[in-house]
Amino acid sequence: MEEENVIEIKNLTKEYKMFNRKKDRLLETILPKYEKHTNFKALNDVSFNVKKGEILGILGKNGAGKSTLLKIITGVVTPTSGDVKIKGKISSLLELGAAFNSELTGIQNIYQHGQVMGLSNEEIKEKEQEIIDFADIGEHLYQPVKTYSSGMFARLAFACAINVNPEILIVDEVLSVGDIAFQLKCFKKFEQFKEEGKTILFVTHNINDVIRNCTRAIIINSGKKIYDGNVKGGVEKYKKIIVKLDDEIEENDVIKELENVNDDNNKDNQKQQNTIITGEWKKHYNVNPNIIEYGNGKAELIDFGIFDTNGNILTTSIENDKEVILKSKVVFKEKVSNPIFTMTVKDFKGLDIMGTNTLVENILTGDFNEGDTVIAQFRQKLSLAPNKYTLSFSCTRFNSNGDLEVLSRKYDALLIEITSNKDCVGLCRLDSNIVVTKI
Repeated sequence: MEEENVIEIKNLTKEYKMFNRKKDRLLETILPKYEKHTNFKALNDVSFNVKKGEILGILGKNGAGKSTLLKIITGVVTPTSGDVKIKGKISSLLELGAAFNSELTGIQNIYQHGQVMGLSNEEIKEKEQEIIDFADIGEHLYQPVKTYSSGMFARLAFACAINVNPEILIVDEVLSVGDIAFQLKCFKKFEQFKEEGKTILFVTHNINDVIRNCTRAIIINSGKKIYDGNVKGGVEKYKKIIVKLDDEIEENDVIKELENVNDDNNKDNQKQQNTIITGEWKKHYNVNPNIIEYGNGKAELIDFGIFDTNGNILTTSIENDKEVILKSKVVFKEKVSNPIFTMTVKDFKGLDIMGTNTLVENILTGDFNEGDTVIAQFRQKLSLAPNKYTLSFSCTRFNSNGDLEVLSRKYDALLIEITSNKDCVGLCRLDSNIVVTKI
């Protein structure tokens, strides 16, 4: 193993036998030539390395294979084939309390958990008070765990898992256990591990947590690793997967096919649209050369811009105490009912800072036919701290199955700068009426 790698995973595959009937499983077990199963690959030839100090975000839909991967890394599950090499002590926030015995008291389970983690009783004793203070469940610590509420159980299990001073920490959607005060304690501990340079594998469906915390991202989809790279790129690809537009070739084919259909069905209308597609607003800006564009082709977001309240085009420098109007222009390629028009401001890491849409504002947008052109206007102050941000627009909808469809999305379309005539604390500008009275 290379010195800098603490985890090496090579050609990892995990197969499960699938049976249509329960009795087929039994018959196949006792009859060697009786085979009635099909093979399901939860993981399929996955390879990657993790360096010391990296915070790796693992993204993927439910059933993609993320939990199987983590269970193999922690030794809970044996792979069908492939190699896993680990250098360092692992603590996993994967299945909290898996090493607990419900008949034992909380204090006894602290020692049992520590022993499962490979600690000596002396090492556990050194950590005992820290775990007790972190869990903060009072006298319940000396009662059998089977009498605990789910909240108390989670607090003790989390405290045991996170206070064993691991070199590698695996976190799977469990940072938000317990009440608000305990959640804050959990996140502070997580931040402490980051500052100490611990290696962390972080699995979550909250992409903002990945953007905030991770230094690298991988995506697992249908058991395969389909992305390994920078966090922002991984998040954007994951968003495409969620809306079923992850295959760029298929996506382009769909758009091309829809455009051909429109050409055949309504050539005159298409000629009129071509005069609009040049973009009369965006030509006044330096549009982001790395703009992220995709959609299913049922509509096209052809223009966008920033205006003052008198309708004059503004530059990308915006004062945070002035009301502005953000506009997007969309041409529909087929009939669409109640599309959702969105606006989002993000920082340069890709974190959503603020935004809104017609669904959030409870606006029914109505029905639009092929060839209709629509302008969506968002009038508000961008009350943000002075900094550089990106401005994104999109047109989406929920189809008859309740799935979100992206008709046209322009992420990071404009690079904007927010200015201020006063200092700001934090991310937002607050214009407070402060009264100080001597009594």
